[in-house]
Formats: sequence, C-alpha cells, structure tokens
Amino acid sequence: MTLEDLRVFVAVCRAGSLSAVARELDRTQSAVSQHVKRLEREAGVSLLERRPRGVVPTHAGRVLCDAASDSIAGLDLALRRLGDLVNGDSGSVRVTTGGTTVRHFMSEAIVAFRQRYPKVGLEFRTETSSRDCFDALTVGNLDLAWVTIGGPVRGIEQRPVVALPWVLAVRADDPLADQARVHLAEFGDISLIRLPPNSTSGARLDAAFAELGVRTNSDTSVADWDTALLLAELGLGHAVVPVLPGWEVPGDGPLRLVPVPDLPPLPVGWAVRRWDALTPLARNFADTVARSCTKRAAGTRPE
Repeated sequence: MTLEDLRVFVAVCRAGSLSAVARELDRTQSAVSQHVKRLEREAGVSLLERRPRGVVPTHAGRVLCDAASDSIAGLDLALRRLGDLVNGDSGSVRVTTGGTTVRHFMSEAIVAFRQRYPKVGLEFRTETSSRDCFDALTVGNLDLAWVTIGGPVRGIEQRPVVALPWVLAVRADDPLADQARVHLAEFGDISLIRLPPNSTSGARLDAAFAELGVRTNSDTSVADWDTALLLAELGLGHAVVPVLPGWEVPGDGPLRLVPVPDLPPLPVGWAVRRWDALTPLARNFADTVARSCTKRAAGTRPE
C-alpha cells in the first residue's frame, strides 16, 4: 500500500462517496476505486460497504481510517515544519474556511501578517460548511480551518475566538425596526430567511429555536449571511444573523439590525488537527486573526 492509497481511502470514508472524491481530486471514479482495492488486497478484508447512496467503511475500514487519519495528519504537519525550518520565514500558511470569512474575520489580520512576514504565502481553500472544513483539514495538506464551533470532532481540536450575538435584520419600514430588542415570542408572525440546515450555524439556530419552543415560518433560504441581509433589505423576509466583527450597523439606511437577546451567542474560531504541532507561521497567523477579531468584535454594538 502507498501513502496516496491511504489518503484517498480516508477521503472516501469522510465523503461517503467514491464519485465525490473523484471530483475533488480531478480523477476518474475507477482510479479512486483502484486505491481502495489495493488496500483491500493488502489487508485481506473488505474495507468499504456499498450502499444505495454511497459507501460506508466496514468495521475493518473504520479501524484503518482512524489509524491512517492520525498518521497522515502527523506526517503532513512534520513535513510542513521541516519545510519551514528550511525556508525560514518564506514558507506558507494554508487555511480552509467559508466563502465570506476572509472579508468578515480576517481582512485586517491578513494585512498585518503580510507586513510582518512579506515572504510567506497565504493560501485559502473555500468550503461550504464547517463539516466540509473539518474533512478538508483531516485529509488535506492544510494548517487551519475557521469554523463555527460545534460538538467534538474526532481528530480535530477546536478553539473558540469570539462569540457573536444574534440580531434580526428587518427593513427600516418594518414594525419591528424601531424596537430596542426583539424576543422569540414575536417570531411566530414573521417569515424568516433561513440558513442551510446542513450548516453548523443553521443547525445551532434551529436547535435554539427548538429548545425554546419557537416555531418559525420560512419560504426562503440562503447559503450565507451576506445574502440573507440582502434579501431582508429587499423585503423578502426577516433574517436572523450573527453580528460580525467590524460591522457598520446601519443607522439611517434601508436595513435595521435588532438584537435578539433570547438566543445564545454563536461561537466561531479555529480548528486544527493538533495545536502543539502547528508550524510557527501558522500559529502566528492564527493568533493575529484572533487578536484582530477580538478587538473588532468589542467595537461592534448592534443598536
């Protein structure tokens, strides 16, 4: 078996699909399958079980996947640290995160980091959910993932950076626009623009609604917070969104953000495979972003 066989196998176990991994790696499904078959011949047991909607690892497959994930992560980190030792301050930092994260959470930190380390490359890989970021972090040659903090994830360490309060985005001419705050009991009569249920932030919001016994109406959904704000401004519904660091809260524009104190804040921050194995450059970048977010969040006050 080869290291590439193991990398592909772990990716298949995470994705639950041969075809999805083939698309991700820009290969044919047959080529991906050959990696798995080579491992099965070497191990002498079946590693994957075919299902109508993909594949799942067998018991033997889970054993191999867990061991391979830990080993690959450790080896990748060791190789990155060796590269930094050779290159000094001219290495790279690789980050996976959502499509709008850089603008909302990292813009100032990127400038500060680049001024301090002008020869260091910054690479960003965009994913659509925290779950996808975890998968990319586990099987890819990546240092950091910026995610919505959720429950424990095997092989991943999560570190919250800021907790974001929730607000209700409404048009300036909406009856709720002039309120100092809005309570969940008032949500029954409004139509919400919803975040995807497969997103961590959307799942946390749905869980909070369920725990508090709140039923909401929704006929519009979006993939990110920026689009939710735009649709709320256009009058297509109300959007519950977190207050992002550095947001200029509208005071006289077409949109108002009304605090929702009943909802627990949304924690966001870093996820890594092992904090103690991060390269010095990656650790410095993570710390720079954390300081910037904390400072900007402290200056953001919804009215």
